[in-house]
Amino acid sequence: MNEHTRDRMDRRGLLQCMGWVGTGALFTMTAGCAASTSLDRALAAQTSPRATTGFSFLQISDTHIGFNRPANPDARATCRQAVDMIKGLTVKPDFILHTGDISHLSKDVEFADADDILSEAGLPIFHVPGEHDMLDEGGGQAYLARYGRGTLGAGWYSFDHGGVHFVALINVADLRPGGMGKLGIEQLAWLRDDLGGQSDSTPIVVFAHIPLWTVYADWGWGTDDSAEALTLLRRFGSVTVLNGHIHQVLQKTEGNIRFHSALSTAYPQPAPGTAPSPGPLVVPAGRLHALLGIRTASVVSGDGPIALLDTPLS
Repeated sequence: MNEHTRDRMDRRGLLQCMGWVGTGALFTMTAGCAASTSLDRALAAQTSPRATTGFSFLQISDTHIGFNRPANPDARATCRQAVDMIKGLTVKPDFILHTGDISHLSKDVEFADADDILSEAGLPIFHVPGEHDMLDEGGGQAYLARYGRGTLGAGWYSFDHGGVHFVALINVADLRPGGMGKLGIEQLAWLRDDLGGQSDSTPIVVFAHIPLWTVYADWGWGTDDSAEALTLLRRFGSVTVLNGHIHQVLQKTEGNIRFHSALSTAYPQPAPGTAPSPGPLVVPAGRLHALLGIRTASVVSGDGPIALLDTPLS
């Protein structure tokens, strides 16, 4: 960890770095730290000579296109609402990370509809699959045929942007019902090689569907071989891990690694251990959009993060 990074790891620096993302929340990379802001605040932000330098990107997760049960009769409509918010941004982000469960049943029509809706944002999109994207007879071949060009194995890859190294990990390819996510020996070996060429001072953003920390083992909300991956990441000064799967925002910090789960655009799930099992949570119709909204952190313009915010999708 360099001197600058170490200086930021006091309480103030930690709070600045603990920006987290909900559905469609906007991330800003500044001083090697990932911070976020609500889209609602970003819509009102004006460019100014003091605007933050760097770049921004979006995370969207668990669109579940094709879902039409009582928890949300039309997941396509709520996904379109998120896209409309993105389109209204004053300052456009560079790209979108989709952290999985693009579709609900891995059907071609669902993937196609998701692509049509999300393409309206006019931004490049980087994908990882969720378990709902690997339900076809080929065990994920439909996903790979559409999104897997240039990836390795079950779809892992990395790329660099603006001085940040992004790593897409797959932890749903060998998922057992009720079991934890798994990265596997082959992917972990690739990760070791991929990170080996990066400087300790390079900010790292990892994105995968299932959380890389154990949120609730009884529901399979974690990745059982994530410890080796996290060991490889500990030498870097700034590591941000973005996940979906649990349809709610939870966060955890372990040294230099900050973990953030995201909301869904489709339906909420119960908090860990508050129901007999995970799954679509039916809430009164008037509450649904509040549980699919944006939650979090700091405005785009200015010197840095300024507040934690909660903004419903509506």
